[in-house]
Amino acid sequence: MSLAIAAVIFGLILLVWSADKFVEGAAATARHFGMPALLIGMVIVGFGTSAPEMVVSALASSQGNPGIALGNAYGSNITNIALILGITALISPIAVHSQVLRKELPILTIITFAAAWQLWDGNLSRTDAVVLLLIFAALMGWTIWQGMQKKTDEFGIEIAQELEQHQMPLKRAVLWLIIGLLLLILSSRVLVWGAVEIAVALGVSDLIIGLTIVAIGTSLPELASSVIAARKGEHDIALGNIIGSNLFNTLAVVGIAGTIAPMAVSPELLYRDVMTMIVLTISLFIFGYGFRGQGRINRIEGGILLTAYVAYTTYLITTVFA
Repeated sequence: MSLAIAAVIFGLILLVWSADKFVEGAAATARHFGMPALLIGMVIVGFGTSAPEMVVSALASSQGNPGIALGNAYGSNITNIALILGITALISPIAVHSQVLRKELPILTIITFAAAWQLWDGNLSRTDAVVLLLIFAALMGWTIWQGMQKKTDEFGIEIAQELEQHQMPLKRAVLWLIIGLLLLILSSRVLVWGAVEIAVALGVSDLIIGLTIVAIGTSLPELASSVIAARKGEHDIALGNIIGSNLFNTLAVVGIAGTIAPMAVSPELLYRDVMTMIVLTISLFIFGYGFRGQGRINRIEGGILLTAYVAYTTYLITTVFA
C-alpha cells in the first residue's frame, strides 16, 4: 500500500513536470518550423495542458481499467469547475464576457448533454468514441479558422512573447519534446499502477480513485495556469482554460480511451458523476449571466463552487467506507 501511494505521488509530480517540458519542446520546435504563434497556443499548448488526462486515460483503457479512464476524464471536468474555478474566483473574481456566454459555454453544455446521452445505454462503444473524436476535430478546425481570421489576437501575441522570452535551439527543443513525451508515458504507467493497487487494497472501484486522486492530479496544470491568469486579471484565459480543458476531456480524452477499448459504464457514473458535471456546467451559466449587470463569478459564488466540490468528494469517500 505504501509503495502504491508513493507511486501515485511520484507519478503525479513527474506527470505534471513532463507535460510542461513536452509543451515547451513542442512549442519551440513548431516555432522553428514557422508555425504561427496563435496556432502554437491553440493546438500545442491546448493539447499540452490536457496531455496528462489523455495519456493516463489511454493507458488505463488499454490496460483494462475503464473506471480510471472515464473517472479521470469526467472527474477532471468536475474538478476544473468546482475546485479550480472556485479557488480562482476566491483569489480574484472572474468576469464572464458576453462572448463566453454566447459561444463557448453553450457549446460545452451541448457536448456535456451529448456525452450523457451516449452513456445512457450503459456502454461506450467504439462508434460513440469515434463520433466524439470527429466532433472534436471539427470543433478544433472551426476554432483555429476563427482565430486565424483575426488580424490581431491577444492570445497569439502573448504566446509569441512567451516564445521570444524562452527561445531554445532546435536540437534542445526536439530533445525536450522527446523526453517530455517518454516521461509522460512512463509517469502515467506509474500513476495508473499505483491507483489500481490503492483501489485493490481499499477494496473500492477504480472509478472512485479515478474521480478523486487521479482527476485532481491530472488537473494540476489547469489549476496553476488559471490561478496565474486570474492574478494577472486575465479572466478570459482563466475561464477559457477551464472550458477548453472540459471540451478536450469530454471529446478527445474519452474518445481516445473508447477507441482503444469499448467500455461498460456503471450506473453510478451516469447518475452521480455525469449529472454532477452537468449541474456544475449549468451553474456557470447562472453565475455568468448574473443579476446585477455584467456577469461575474464572485468570491461568494467561488465559495459555492468550492463547497460543492468538498461535498461531492466527501460523499464519494463516505460511500467507500460506508
